[in-house]
Amino acid sequence: MVSFTKPNNAILIAGNPIVQELEVKTATNCIPGRPVERDTTDAQIKVGTAAGNVIGWLGYEQASKQYRPANISTAYAANDQAPVLSGGGFVILGRLASGQNVVKGARLVAAASGELTAASALVVPTGATTVTSNAAQPNISGAYGSQGIVVAIAEESVDASGSAKDIMVRSLI
Repeated sequence: MVSFTKPNNAILIAGNPIVQELEVKTATNCIPGRPVERDTTDAQIKVGTAAGNVIGWLGYEQASKQYRPANISTAYAANDQAPVLSGGGFVILGRLASGQNVVKGARLVAAASGELTAASALVVPTGATTVTSNAAQPNISGAYGSQGIVVAIAEESVDASGSAKDIMVRSLI
């Protein structure tokens, strides 16, 4: 049985992600372990947003020493070349948003500031009017709900009810 331990000053816990080196365009909250998305060009990143098109996780120990922040709690600066980890199947140290309380196995989606929040069940529109034909059925389209895709599975139970906390997660992206 595999048991994971949070590392000191590292974010990759287990596995072998694909590593791309991309430029930090918008540095706000670009802290290691946060999901990131494309910025102005395919070679530039910014921290992931709620329901954004997340492409991977901001790495740390894979960064060149020239650009690596002092520790895993320090943000990258604009124009830094930062590692982006992707490919799924690896375990990483992410950040659970304040107000969240999840158990091991919970599905997580990207939230504001590159944090994670519990995925909610897909909501199908309902109403008081009786549906009398197929044409009157609610229109459900798209590949995923309003929260975006599930990006990770919690590898531990974490109560971040009072403040955001680190959480070990298995990447699905």
